[in-house]
Amino acid sequence: MTAQEKFSHINEQGKANMVDVTEKQITQRQAIAEGYIKMSQQAFDLLKNNQHAKGDVLSVAQIAGIQGAKKCSDLIPLCHPLMLSKVQIEFQILDDSQQVRIQALCKLSGQTGVEMEALTAVSVAALTLFDMCKAVDPLMEISGIRVLKKQGGKSGDWQVEKVK
Repeated sequence: MTAQEKFSHINEQGKANMVDVTEKQITQRQAIAEGYIKMSQQAFDLLKNNQHAKGDVLSVAQIAGIQGAKKCSDLIPLCHPLMLSKVQIEFQILDDSQQVRIQALCKLSGQTGVEMEALTAVSVAALTLFDMCKAVDPLMEISGIRVLKKQGGKSGDWQVEKVK
């Protein structure tokens, strides 16, 4: 068995290799990812009331997440640049745990999946929330970044057992 047959991102010489998707069928593909950021009560209250000194924290993080998904191939080596048809970022305020749940949906018609774009969108949105709130709480915690659901492509559809 050759290196390329064993590992899709390694060529015959054992070097990094971008997978050739030329012959793959174009299908509708979608991925949903989530992540969380936990913060102090003070930072959380300022966020909820849109009173942070840097402005509308959630709106800026939403735009940043969308931009992050669009720039995924610039950040992740060997990731294909994709023509995304939809990127949606949603936030859920979790009062009981002083957390913001970030969810990203990425969609396209293409030859490769969008899981990395959804994960990047969540990550960049979380980092933006951190950046905009760090003056009040430099000890925030980003956690739980994962893919919740994937649709389309050769490997088919799947989702985590229990989606919150």
